[in-house]
Amino acid sequence: MTEQEKLYARDVYGQTLVELGKEDPNIVVLDADLSGSTRTALFAREFPDRFFNFGVAEQNMMAAAAGLASCGKIVFASTFAMFATARPLDQIRNSICYNRLNVKIVATHGGITVGEDGASHQALEDVAFLRSIPHIRIIVPADAHEARDTIRTVYKTPGPFYIRLGRSKIPTLSQRKEFVVGKGYMLSEGGDLAVIACGIMVNEAVLARGILKEKGIDIAVANIHTIKPLDEELVLALAKRYKKLIVCEEHQSRGGLYSSVCEFLSGVYPVKVASVAVNDRFGQSGSPQELMEKYELSAKAIAHKAEELLRD
Repeated sequence: MTEQEKLYARDVYGQTLVELGKEDPNIVVLDADLSGSTRTALFAREFPDRFFNFGVAEQNMMAAAAGLASCGKIVFASTFAMFATARPLDQIRNSICYNRLNVKIVATHGGITVGEDGASHQALEDVAFLRSIPHIRIIVPADAHEARDTIRTVYKTPGPFYIRLGRSKIPTLSQRKEFVVGKGYMLSEGGDLAVIACGIMVNEAVLARGILKEKGIDIAVANIHTIKPLDEELVLALAKRYKKLIVCEEHQSRGGLYSSVCEFLSGVYPVKVASVAVNDRFGQSGSPQELMEKYELSAKAIAHKAEELLRD
């Protein structure tokens, strides 16, 4: 396994659903007419009696997910992140989360790297929509293997979850630790400042570390895959050690991981925290790499932000 190997997290999601479906007949899977793209079609072919396609009716899908979970089923509900959050927000809040039902919302096509489909399909606010709702836990895996571990973990963990996956192939990290909900981990230590990242931005942070190392700058990199609950112990330790942090996410700068880190630290240990994220803008059509560059989410953008922060 090399760092350069790239896999689709949604492929691994579909394969893991099939594995779990063979182990537990209590699992049911719901989709909103996008099962080919979300890869829940793999489960549908294997277990047609436990798969339900709701068409373009996401609110109905989430209401049905709540009903099935109330009857003891373990429910995985999937569609694109854009349609899994804002559109059925009422059902997620009032039916699923209020009752702490065992529904796992696994959304694919999150973030700017949805690419050519453009702003209408690029979910950049989805974490913000859900983060303020009680009881839900939010996870953004860094690569396909972490996505697999996430799905297996949330299957065994009662209650509502939101798991955000992307569309594109993503690099496989060469270092990893056991996945635990709410517990991030260090990919590398450093001497100058710390970078906290989630999702595809973890790999970009690793690449930025290499860029900066050539300039004599040594940064630490942490994978904070769980946005809620935040690993406050690790964040506080990094704040106390480095005094300067950068938070990287493929999301709006408001309402996601950066907001969560700042909200926590402002009350216990205020330090300088910079953001590498989309800054109050909609997306647009383009290739994933073009958009990462244009919206300043690339490794080069992280390295530039680190140099700016160190000059302050």
